[in-house]
Amino acid sequence: MSLRNHVRLEFLSLPENVSLARTCAAAVVAQMDCTLEELEEVKLVISEAVSNCIIHGYGNQPDGKIILEISLYDNGTVEMLVADYGRGIEDVARALQPAYSSEAGRMGMGFTFMKSFSDHMKVDSTPGQGTAVTLIKNLGCQGKQALA
Repeated sequence: MSLRNHVRLEFLSLPENVSLARTCAAAVVAQMDCTLEELEEVKLVISEAVSNCIIHGYGNQPDGKIILEISLYDNGTVEMLVADYGRGIEDVARALQPAYSSEAGRMGMGFTFMKSFSDHMKVDSTPGQGTAVTLIKNLGCQGKQALA
């Protein structure tokens, strides 16, 4: 498996940057010959991960930094990393449970959606230092490059 492309973005924890991250992720992944359904799933998991950074990592404070990295591989694998330097998660296993949220009034389905629409999910977190979510998605394109 060899790397076809890699993109890294850094942006502030502003709510309007959720759509920026979604659009950038879709533009990168669209370089592969994938389906519209796969693109929508990528946009969904990126939206959830970035929203978690903003809401839970930074408590809706607009001055936090969020990292988005996307790697495309020639076998059709997409690796996505969304990371923050925020509060971190005290109990990752508990946070991964459906309907759990550290914020009152939230559905607590973000990690559930991320896990459902990716082939692999890993959450690394250190309280007080931040959280990194790695998502792997295997596209049905088998690494075909999209026609320009």
